[in-house]
Amino acid sequence: MDDPAIFLGMQSRGTLALPLDLRRRHGLDAPGAQVELVERADGVIELRPHVPIPQDQAWFWTKRWQGMEREVDDHVAAGRVTVSEGPTEFFADLEFKRKAGKRK
Repeated sequence: MDDPAIFLGMQSRGTLALPLDLRRRHGLDAPGAQVELVERADGVIELRPHVPIPQDQAWFWTKRWQGMEREVDDHVAAGRVTVSEGPTEFFADLEFKRKAGKRK
């Protein structure tokens, strides 16, 4: 037997609200979730779940993490970073800075 039809009311500006259990079932309750709209030749409109950000990468797009990314960008733009060519140079620079800090 077919599932019972779900009727959605069109809201202002053409917005449709999908029921929460449906969104959860199809992974549409995650940040950045999208629905692909397909208009078929026979007049049927299909909504297909589309999650552009994989669930295991959603943390990167949180407000907190994006704020930290902006902080890093600010440090890079202000020249407050050191670029190393590899681990040997990186650790040598750390050691140099550690020793210089002890002398102050």
